[in-house]
Amino acid sequence: MTTDGTLREGLTVSGQPMSAPLQDVRTVSRQLVGHFVDHVIPCATLPGDIISGDVTAVTRVCLEFAVGMLDGRDIPAKTGRVAEAAAGWAREGVPIDTVLHSIHEGFRLGMDRVFSGATARDYDHVVDGAKLVVSLLDTISATVARAYVREYRSVVGEHHTAVHTLTSALLGGHPTSTMARECGIEIADSYHVLALAIPRHRDEGHPMLDGKVVARRKLRRLQAELANRCGGTALALLSVDGGTVLVPAAALDDATLDELVTRLSAAARVAVTAALVVAAPPEIPAAADRAHELLDMVQRLNCVAGLYRFTDMALEYQLTRPGPGRETLGALLDPLDAHPELLRTLQCHIGNNLHRRQTARVLHIHTNTVDYRLKRIGQLTGLDPTVTADLWQLRSALIARTFADHSQTERNM
Repeated sequence: MTTDGTLREGLTVSGQPMSAPLQDVRTVSRQLVGHFVDHVIPCATLPGDIISGDVTAVTRVCLEFAVGMLDGRDIPAKTGRVAEAAAGWAREGVPIDTVLHSIHEGFRLGMDRVFSGATARDYDHVVDGAKLVVSLLDTISATVARAYVREYRSVVGEHHTAVHTLTSALLGGHPTSTMARECGIEIADSYHVLALAIPRHRDEGHPMLDGKVVARRKLRRLQAELANRCGGTALALLSVDGGTVLVPAAALDDATLDELVTRLSAAARVAVTAALVVAAPPEIPAAADRAHELLDMVQRLNCVAGLYRFTDMALEYQLTRPGPGRETLGALLDPLDAHPELLRTLQCHIGNNLHRRQTARVLHIHTNTVDYRLKRIGQLTGLDPTVTADLWQLRSALIARTFADHSQTERNM
């Protein structure tokens, strides 16, 4: 219809209605679907009921729309059947690129049929017909994309809720067999339990940016990388500051976990620190507590970012436990109480794995100053940081003192 309510004149090619090659909707749609199956390769892998049902139905609908438009009717406003099918494809997991490619392929074949007999005298009608086809293609593509994305978000939201519920149950030590079946997620025999600390991105404090938005983007990038690296098998409870990740032991071996943390850091664009404990499902609650205690210890000791395994840090972990041993060790550093710069230098030097230049960079001092301070520490404590045996005692004392001071602070609060 035109704007004044009259029927627009239909388009012709070689004296025949332009819609003529498409009039037998049933036959043409069957031929198009056959072409999709034979030549649009991903379609060959679709379930038969989708091909014989929604794909065929939508093909017919699009053909009916095209015929009507070429005969003078406007672009249809009612595209509910197309949207309904697109939502179903999203829920079935049919890739959106397959859907859109099939639509465009169908329109290409339809245009071949319509314009194959055109001559120079049909130029104006061919141009008008092409414009109508492009308009219809735009309407159908937009309808499909909107419906598909809306349904996909719903599916993703349902899956996210299921993952969140199952992860919470595993971390809480609750029965998970029934829940796992309902969620469609298989419980692994063993998990890498990772406690993650995600520091603030520098842009979170930028006065011209919304820090919360920056933080959410940081987290989404990390989550996307985690899903990509673990094939979607990882279970996670994460905030912008960190959290807990359960990676099935069969999905990634221990040797690749260091690379995983490196990749997560690159994706988040911050230096992620992680602590690892391996556990079977019934042991996950205790393992998660231990992993976070280990992570807390690593951060208090100002260790460099990276992955820390409980098996590698067990002795340091034990030194943080309350008792007379911790108090005695911590007292070895009492002579440094009056020299906070020396204690800070010792913490930084040990945290940097004894790299003098890195310690100097962090403290903004010369390497000679680092050497002088280490010598002074030796004079005051009687323990030389350059001697292996003494260094071990200093490291142990630093660990014990760090947590003894923390415990005292908590008691005074």
